[in-house]
Amino acid sequence: MEALSQQAVVPARHWRARLEVDFGVRAGRTVPVRRTHSGPLAVQRPFYPEGEVCHLYLLHPPGGLVGGDALEVALAVAPGAHALVTTPGATKFYRSNGWPASQTQNLRVSGGAALEWLPQETICFDGTQAHTQCRVELEDDARFIGWETLVPGRPAGGYMFREGCLRQRMEIWRGGAPLFVDALNIDGDSGVLHGAAGLSGRSCLATLLATPVTRELLEAVRAQVVAPTGTRLGITLIDDLLVCRFLGDEALVARAVFEQVWTLLRPALLGRPACTPRIWRT
Repeated sequence: MEALSQQAVVPARHWRARLEVDFGVRAGRTVPVRRTHSGPLAVQRPFYPEGEVCHLYLLHPPGGLVGGDALEVALAVAPGAHALVTTPGATKFYRSNGWPASQTQNLRVSGGAALEWLPQETICFDGTQAHTQCRVELEDDARFIGWETLVPGRPAGGYMFREGCLRQRMEIWRGGAPLFVDALNIDGDSGVLHGAAGLSGRSCLATLLATPVTRELLEAVRAQVVAPTGTRLGITLIDDLLVCRFLGDEALVARAVFEQVWTLLRPALLGRPACTPRIWRT
């Protein structure tokens, strides 16, 4: 990403952090078999509320990013492993001091493995320069459910996004071929925020992706999940990739809608009922 390419000239006071976690199977359950980190980025001990599945929480102690900060997360899930990864709170990009701040996530899921990538929302303060990228690489029979939620500004406090820039990129690849590549570029109080082809003046955009999904499962989700009044929800299928888009004004409403979708998808894709991470309720 552009922010990472400037590493040599960013002042030393800014945080650069990297976390790598490899998941494997030991004694019948998924465990982090390798963990390395540098800078303020780490994980809590794993939780096992449903037995074999590993629930892991990513931690960023500073609580937000300022200009020049760069976070990198690399996860790899080995055959037969099943990990659910989330965060204890929102990721915040604060007003920039002239430098971009970046967050890069590279997620690799082997054949016969499953990854649930369910972070809480990303909040971009007015005046930030935020670059985010999430790339998911799947082997042919890997399973994946993931979501990303973007909140430009802090509408609950009356602070709208008027200056700065947001760059968000999401990619899903299978067997080296792209399934989904999506880029969002917002520059200040632009037409992307207010135009009909953009956010239409709303302040929360969320995307849920899941694969492999059948046409029958798509129709079941469409029939049972309804967006609250005043919000928009679109659900479609690209080959066997479910793409769900939410547009509204509150991240909590977006997550409530996506939890409904996740509750329907999880038994069909992963053979398990939904098991909500307890950090979401604290």
